[in-house]
Amino acid sequence: MNEKRIIGINVLDRIKEAGRTQHVLSKYATSVKTRLGFHELSEDVCSRNGFIILELTGKKSEWDSLENELNKIGGINIQKMSFDLSK
Repeated sequence: MNEKRIIGINVLDRIKEAGRTQHVLSKYATSVKTRLGFHELSEDVCSRNGFIILELTGKKSEWDSLENELNKIGGINIQKMSFDLSK
């Protein structure tokens, strides 16, 4: 593999969008090498906004399919980084 892809997902309303987002992530679980999720938390409030960072593995076509399905979910914003490892 000559490329490394990292996807950042900003879930704008975790209560509303977490189920659909988790369904897509579970469907493509074999393409996710590393997953990190975090949100603001205090004793009084749990933030509705959350972030998920994914390091992808496997076939690039699966990465693209994962991104396409995530993009269909309203209420999330996706950013990606691609690194060319052949240089």
